[in-house]
Amino acid sequence: MGEGEQDRRPMSACVMEEKKCFIANKLVLSVIVLGASGDLAKKKTFPALFTLFRKGFLPKNLKLIGYARSKLSNSDLHEKIKGYLKGDDKTKQEFLDRITYVQGQYDGDEGFQGLEKALQEREKDFQGAPLGRLFYLALPPSVYPQVCAGIKKNCTHMNSTGKGSWLRLVIEKPFGMDLKSSEDLANKLGELFPEEQLYRIDHYLGKELMQNMLVLRFANQFLSPTWHRNFISNVQICFKEPFGTEGRGGYFDEFGIIRDVMQNHLTQILALLAMEQPVTLSADDIRDEKVRLLRALSPVALDDTVLGQYTAAGDQPGYLDDETVPKGSKTPTFATCVMRIHNERWAGVPWIMKAGKALNERKVEIRVQYKPPAASIHGDVINEMRNELVLRLQPDEAIYMKIVVKKPGLEMESIVSELDLSYKQRYGDTYIPDAYERLILDAIRGDQQHFVRRDELRAAWAAFTPLLHAIDNGEAEPMQYPAGSRGPPASDILVAKAGFVKNANYIWKREDVPGDIS
Repeated sequence: MGEGEQDRRPMSACVMEEKKCFIANKLVLSVIVLGASGDLAKKKTFPALFTLFRKGFLPKNLKLIGYARSKLSNSDLHEKIKGYLKGDDKTKQEFLDRITYVQGQYDGDEGFQGLEKALQEREKDFQGAPLGRLFYLALPPSVYPQVCAGIKKNCTHMNSTGKGSWLRLVIEKPFGMDLKSSEDLANKLGELFPEEQLYRIDHYLGKELMQNMLVLRFANQFLSPTWHRNFISNVQICFKEPFGTEGRGGYFDEFGIIRDVMQNHLTQILALLAMEQPVTLSADDIRDEKVRLLRALSPVALDDTVLGQYTAAGDQPGYLDDETVPKGSKTPTFATCVMRIHNERWAGVPWIMKAGKALNERKVEIRVQYKPPAASIHGDVINEMRNELVLRLQPDEAIYMKIVVKKPGLEMESIVSELDLSYKQRYGDTYIPDAYERLILDAIRGDQQHFVRRDELRAAWAAFTPLLHAIDNGEAEPMQYPAGSRGPPASDILVAKAGFVKNANYIWKREDVPGDIS
């Protein structure tokens, strides 16, 4: 099957075939990490590759090549990486022995010619075997065009006639700053490599609860009939971090919370939650439905948005106290947006996105709130006891349903309780992979299901670009909120206006997980 041909077999069949290929050790795999000396590579990329190596998911004929501008020896790179690898010393050393380093610039041909020479030397003894080259760009997007041009010109000369040989590129977000810049970048990369060779990574798509979304939504008959505007009042997608920029404000200030978190991570969550059932589990069928959904999103209105910027509180400095942040910056570190989907299923249902830094807790969760029963026999109090399906992505993955039950005792009193699937309790002995581990393995297997396609990216930017331009033009200023708080009070007012009702007197009584507060 060719690189661009769509595979419509069940996903399990595709994966099993790939596993057999790995077990048979047919694939000669070279993983090239560009930006090997940077934080992303040492903290995420190499540790993810090491875990896959340690657990036997990578072929024996594996070679890793680090590429960067820094003057490093092989042993220098090994020392940078070693402290981030989790495992026994013997396995660590076996992994490090497979890593070599090539120094080179990100523009011009000389460095990439040196990289190609290293690849040719590595592959020369495997004529007739399938070769795989995976280029992981752990780099700022500003250098993607010249890096991809260097790879295309100098590093695509694979001399194997082995069936199943391939070349793929994994690129990190942000994919542009708005619709135009995203399209400009996509055009430049598209002139060099076809879409089936480009893997735009959004690590949220590799999280366990995101991986569970298609099963939860389309394999449970009790849920399917109620997944509709007739039953659902509103949906919240919430991202909260308890820390601020901590010296990385210069980077963050270029983007702000909407570009950094909402346009990509949270929009991907929305798409999987709201889309229709795909024809199959093939990558393009799934992404077709996500695109169809995202195209139904109305552009986010300024009137449906609250922006914030954290100030100093206690021992935590404010955003503007970060020396890397430009003086007087108006970049939002918090945003709440109410979004609308114009299709038959979701017309009239507010989709509330909330994201912020320096808040009161660390949490990423989805909260689907149902409408109250019509003409309830239990009185008005039931209106404040809403059914909610809650999916907690982090920390400590959990799925729970808030239901109304009778309080034990002699009186007929209604209370809110829950049906609880907490992964730590239910699957305590099961290893839950890191998102990067899962997505890198998918890229090696050629499964693009959990990567962002170009038209998907275009539709997501179209929903946010008018709002971002308004913010950039100074049409809205962020409200101040103290670090460690829930954010600006105006956010709670906007959320309540959108129809969210906080359940009265309810606490998720779990000692190991933060309380149920929205």
